[in-house]
Amino acid sequence: MNLPLNPALYLVTDTQMCGKRGVTATVRAAVAGGVTLVQLRDHIASARALYEMTLELVAALKGTGVPMIVNDRIDVALAAGAAGVHLGQTDLPVTRARELAGADFLIGLSTSRAEQIAQVNALPVGTVSYIGIGPVFFTQTKPHAATPVGIAEMAKLRGMSSVPTVAIGGIKPDNVAAVRATGVSGVAVVSAICTAADPQAVAVTLMSGEN
Repeated sequence: MNLPLNPALYLVTDTQMCGKRGVTATVRAAVAGGVTLVQLRDHIASARALYEMTLELVAALKGTGVPMIVNDRIDVALAAGAAGVHLGQTDLPVTRARELAGADFLIGLSTSRAEQIAQVNALPVGTVSYIGIGPVFFTQTKPHAATPVGIAEMAKLRGMSSVPTVAIGGIKPDNVAAVRATGVSGVAVVSAICTAADPQAVAVTLMSGEN
């Protein structure tokens, strides 16, 4: 059985942003600071490279209680023994992903609009483990993403969901408290941790919500 979902502080990796320190070292430091869920996201890496990176992170997180999931590539996630996959609106349908992966596999889905959340609510219970909602703010990680929803809309969308919710997009130490106040299950960050000189310290700050 996979580890239970706790998205309180969710690190989504960016290989380039992690720089010379590397993804694994960044993840280790962030988990030491309180990160509760890790997603490997690298749209440039080949399937083989992503598979090897996944194996490395699964090994690095063994014994920490922190699940590791893969962005988009359910084939890689299953082959490498990851705990789950995160899918976008144009990726493999979540219903098919659930059929392939079984009941214990974590499946996340990106959303940004009320109708997308309504579609998730209409699915059989257990199809989607959690949804990401965003971007909350403008994000350099995805400059061409949907228009930021903002705090008020974030709170509204969160209230609509029947599954755990994770806010993502431009979340940093100076705004994380306002995001958490919307009642989301957790916050996801990329650059705030991946570009930090001290990922552990930033994770501690993000987890506490105090800047």
